[in-house]
Amino acid sequence: MYLVFRSYGLGPFVWVANNFFQFMVSALIFATLQSLAVYMMSFGKDKLLALGGNSGYFAYDFFIGRELNPQFMGVDIKYFCELRPGLIGWAFLNLCFIAKQYSRFHFVSNSILIVSTSQIVYVLDSLWFERAVLTTMDITTEGFGWMLSMGDLCWVPSLYTLQARYLSFYPLVLTNWYALLVSTLSLFSYLLFRLSNYEKNEFRSNPNSSYVKNLKFIETKAGSRLLVSGWWGLARHINYTGDWFLGLSQCMATGFDTPLTYTFSIYFLTLLLHRNYRDEHKCKTKYGKDWDRYCGIVKYKFIPYVY
Repeated sequence: MYLVFRSYGLGPFVWVANNFFQFMVSALIFATLQSLAVYMMSFGKDKLLALGGNSGYFAYDFFIGRELNPQFMGVDIKYFCELRPGLIGWAFLNLCFIAKQYSRFHFVSNSILIVSTSQIVYVLDSLWFERAVLTTMDITTEGFGWMLSMGDLCWVPSLYTLQARYLSFYPLVLTNWYALLVSTLSLFSYLLFRLSNYEKNEFRSNPNSSYVKNLKFIETKAGSRLLVSGWWGLARHINYTGDWFLGLSQCMATGFDTPLTYTFSIYFLTLLLHRNYRDEHKCKTKYGKDWDRYCGIVKYKFIPYVY
């Protein structure tokens, strides 16, 4: 990108922003073709099929994903698509929208800088801790069909860039106090998200670490240990709390002139609550009475002292 900027200036980045719709349509077409290809590949020999995507009905299996981890030339397609194209595209598009704002208005607003900085840090965090995605339900349980393919390649770069795209047309300048408020909420939410995830991963992979060795937990008959102190003593899905408030802070940076830019936070809250419900059901089935005992200690699901 630096070489492109040095050679051609902002022109190529503005061109990408101006042709955003065409890129998203192309991504949708590619995601659909990819989904069809992996569906056909799933009928090959020795394929590991997803439990939820092997119903025998084409439309359902095509949507959910018939094969758990389809591969092409040794590359795990689902694992690759989970983070690389969509998230990197999200960060790149934000830079293009900054370039577009500057080309239209000859300045860059503090609002688009706050949004883009927060989101690019989130993307870099996801790429740096990419191995953590291996334990998510998308990887371990869900098949790779149109739902995940479209979500990774089209939905993420189209919806998640909504705030920066809006600000490229309406360059809101935030007051100093409000910019500080939004930035503080964004930073605190990111730290909550990152530290809680780090605590969980460290407890699983390196329980003798000085960071987690003094944390309290309960033993389950299934052989797992459930944290009941530290960040995870506050709520059973405390990482979701930080994740959602981080997204909300990015929406708040667009002001309150339109509800459109808050579509993301509403969608994301719905997604996280559904994940919360699915996780709770899975854990209840797995741990039984131990889960009831755990819920009696860690009483809140999502937001401490609220829900």
